Amino acid sequence: MDVKRVVDVIRVDPATCGNGTPAERAPDPDLGTALIPAERYYAPEFMKLEWERVWTKVWLLGGRSDDITAPGDYICTEIGKESVLIVRQHDGSVRCFPNVCLHRGNRLRPEGLGNAEQFRCMYHHWTYGLDGTLDRIPDLCTFAQGGPPKMALPSFPCTEWNGFVWYSLNPDVEPFDDYISPLKQHLEPYHPERMAWKRDVTVEWDCNWKASVDAFNESYHVQGIHPQLLWYLDDTNIQIDCYERHNRYLIPFASISPRVAMPSQIPPGIAEIMTHAGMDIADYEGRIGDIRRDVQVFKRQHGQAQGKDYSELNDDQLTDDYHYMIFPNVSLNMHADDIMMFRQRPHATDPNKMLYDVWVFELVPEGAEWPKRVRHQRFRHGDKSIGLVLDQDAYNLPTVQLGMRSDSFPGLWIGEQELRIRHFHKVLDDYINAPDASL
Repeated sequence: MDVKRVVDVIRVDPATCGNGTPAERAPDPDLGTALIPAERYYAPEFMKLEWERVWTKVWLLGGRSDDITAPGDYICTEIGKESVLIVRQHDGSVRCFPNVCLHRGNRLRPEGLGNAEQFRCMYHHWTYGLDGTLDRIPDLCTFAQGGPPKMALPSFPCTEWNGFVWYSLNPDVEPFDDYISPLKQHLEPYHPERMAWKRDVTVEWDCNWKASVDAFNESYHVQGIHPQLLWYLDDTNIQIDCYERHNRYLIPFASISPRVAMPSQIPPGIAEIMTHAGMDIADYEGRIGDIRRDVQVFKRQHGQAQGKDYSELNDDQLTDDYHYMIFPNVSLNMHADDIMMFRQRPHATDPNKMLYDVWVFELVPEGAEWPKRVRHQRFRHGDKSIGLVLDQDAYNLPTVQLGMRSDSFPGLWIGEQELRIRHFHKVLDDYINAPDASL
């Protein structure tokens, strides 16, 4: 590996983590070294297979539970060609329905959030209750065949977990707890329900959704696309863990990459970590190489006084990025004080395009006022900045997509640092090639 220094990263002892987020390293799966075919990124035929055998079979992230707290609150979200309504019921439960009128196919609501006492189609005023029941069909007597079957919208599986709402287009989907395993133990100690919306953005990107997933499943590209991060994190000493469907890597933050020389002054990115923790940089007398551990110690000592409960997190979680990938399309940068989530959604018809959702949540100290929810924004790549690091990825991915379609490029040549990419595509293949096209 091309490094200037050898760094021995001190990590927590997995045996000390108790019932918290597991820290032990999972055995590396033997996934071979074969090319990952490029055509799966642009071929309409593969896009069709993904729709039939993945998107319509698995559990999908629908939104945030605190966006639908009162009866009638709803989230309208889209996946591919489908749009769904996730609705808070009067008994406190959530239900999910297709966002389509059974009469002539009109969509009942535009994508976004809202509250309704009922869902009335604006075309002919067919009216549905919060539970999907067809409450009124004007001039029903003129329909010789009567109303649609069961006089109700179909119902999709829906559940809440860890502050978020999940749904499936598959009526026979496996139990959510089985699907998400083993990540419940991994992610619940972060308590996302204590974090408030900081950012909610959807960007239209000119690339396949998997190109985006790949980009956030490895740190090998940091040296090329994000050189400024080499003064902020260790991109070489990374623990990769692959599970049945999902995977993660653990990245040391507040560290200097071994790819660059140790600086004589604290880099701005690390200084920001220290300041956010409440440390006075002017009083810091330690070595730069010791900052990661010193930040952990400081946050452990002062977190309670700041109204921040870190009791369920291990010391490494107080600095590092525990980065998870929930199959098929959710990436999570998990931190003690914030979470950055990416939801990568396929375009409805074009495999060369996608929707990229950026959701950021920030820990609200105990006793502090809960901030007002941020406004959702949607735009095309290039219309607005989404931050330097994400802008760098966004700029690069369309050229990746173009290169994928070259006759001279048969497929992805994957190395050990990109194990999560190979694992992701292995899971994808398991769904695509399943004998009954369902798991």
